[in-house]
Amino acid sequence: MQKPLVVAKRYMPILSWGRHYGRTELSGDITAAVIVTIMLIPQSLAYALLAGLPAEVGLYASILPLFAYALFGTSKALAVGPVAVVSLMTASALEPLGLGTLSEYVAAAAVLALLSGIFLLAMGMLSLGVIANFLSHPVIAGFITASGLLIAAGQMKHILGIEASGHNLPEILHGLWSNFAEFSPITLMLGAATLGFLVWVRKGMANWLQGRFRLSAATAGTVARVGPVFAVIATTLVAWLFDLPQSGVSVVGEVPTGLPPIGVPPFDLSLIKAMAVPAILISVIGYVESVSVAQTLAAKRRQRIEPNQELIALGAANISSGISGGYPVTGGFARSVVNYDAGAETPAAGAYTAVGLMLAALFLTPLLYFLPKATLAATIIVAVLSLVDLSILTRSWAYSRADFLAVMATILLTLLIGVEVGVASGVILSLLLFVWKTSRPHVAEVGQVPGSEHFRNIHRHEVITDPRVLTLRVDESLYFANARRMEDLIVNRAHASQDELKHVILMFSAVNEVDMSALESLEAVNARLQDMGISLHLSEVKGPVMDRLKRSHFLEELTGEVFLSQNDAFAVLRNRQDRAAE
Repeated sequence: MQKPLVVAKRYMPILSWGRHYGRTELSGDITAAVIVTIMLIPQSLAYALLAGLPAEVGLYASILPLFAYALFGTSKALAVGPVAVVSLMTASALEPLGLGTLSEYVAAAAVLALLSGIFLLAMGMLSLGVIANFLSHPVIAGFITASGLLIAAGQMKHILGIEASGHNLPEILHGLWSNFAEFSPITLMLGAATLGFLVWVRKGMANWLQGRFRLSAATAGTVARVGPVFAVIATTLVAWLFDLPQSGVSVVGEVPTGLPPIGVPPFDLSLIKAMAVPAILISVIGYVESVSVAQTLAAKRRQRIEPNQELIALGAANISSGISGGYPVTGGFARSVVNYDAGAETPAAGAYTAVGLMLAALFLTPLLYFLPKATLAATIIVAVLSLVDLSILTRSWAYSRADFLAVMATILLTLLIGVEVGVASGVILSLLLFVWKTSRPHVAEVGQVPGSEHFRNIHRHEVITDPRVLTLRVDESLYFANARRMEDLIVNRAHASQDELKHVILMFSAVNEVDMSALESLEAVNARLQDMGISLHLSEVKGPVMDRLKRSHFLEELTGEVFLSQNDAFAVLRNRQDRAAE
């Protein structure tokens, strides 16, 4: 039985790294927290706008979740909070509910965070982090690319200063076109100027700072990453000085001052039923995005993360968001990179960031009244366009047509039908792609490389073969989806050279498992070859596979032998045939 302290350390990594926390770690974490706090204030407001929620909800979703991740997370640099794709998925989940009031909408968002957190926590406790491996990277990249395009198109209404809505690209474009004549010239100028500035911030500000002020590359990069703050300050001042709301410019308006409200949001069974599937989809996509970022940053410092513990940490973060008036959160790429570059040493940097955001919620929110929504929309557009990777289409086309079709289908379904259908189709396509590929196992006829004990594909190498001995290398684990295909392939190949053929060797060096269906197919192959006067042999069978075979009658009924190496099998059977011919 494990000791309580060992169990506690397993589920609360802070008990391990906290023991060695010193001045060096504190200095790095505080510096990173200050920079990330400055960056996160406009981001959290913008992503709340994207989710269709009041601006303060973005701040609420960035406070308690950071404390929770600091307790349970294993990444030293991951910064948790609202992100673009999850915000879009939240809006798509809540909009069809037809809620009557804004308070009901906010409460539903909190319930969605709670459900997502519970699902992630359950997955973590059951060690189901491996589930993320079933989502193919090209499909996820396609979904994120399509989501980025949807988000950018959806935010154009704020840049133009018009009303428009839609769940998919055709609806959004139709709304923009129908109301285009009502656009606000002042809002458009403000939004376009902010967009231009933010693009320059992302593309050229760092180089300008290095050349003009001789800053180091690291310092210039860090300053450039908090560039959106400069846009927020400048446009807010302009809107206040010239009283732009009177000219039709939409602003954030009054943002309540104070800490997040603590409590379980009101809910009923019908709401839970309506949100269960979206919560699962948000959890899976959020986890995949978060773990990808965490693993990338950990590898740079030769550190490691624990995927199952990350599920628990993200679950705790989402539950914390749900009980503090927030909405679903996950690890964000941009802010995590800033956190890493700014010198974050431990997850405590996230807790210090939360303290900074608490101070912002207490003292800075009155200053946000005149913040133009066009500025937040420009911030979102520039942020999400970095997620758009259309090169995935050309790369997948060149590498694998099956992957290309899956990516293209995911992109088109997300753009033309909606986010939920897109992400669901992405999950389904990933699984179907896996089943399709593994159901078509590569089986190569191999021969001996002259002067060696190696065996290679006869169509790729000059090798030694014997018409009396056929060796087929099975390059896939055998299970119900590919067993019958493998059976037919082996027997058909034996039929093609039946006159001289006396032995068939199945080289099992790449076979990690043989399930019950595949076992029955092997038994059928053995019987069919026996009727043809051909013996069936196995070579290079792995230990776990052999253990399974020993628990069946297959080895007793096998007409041939099981050889330790393919070289032994080929040599023994050739010699046996030579002696029989003398």
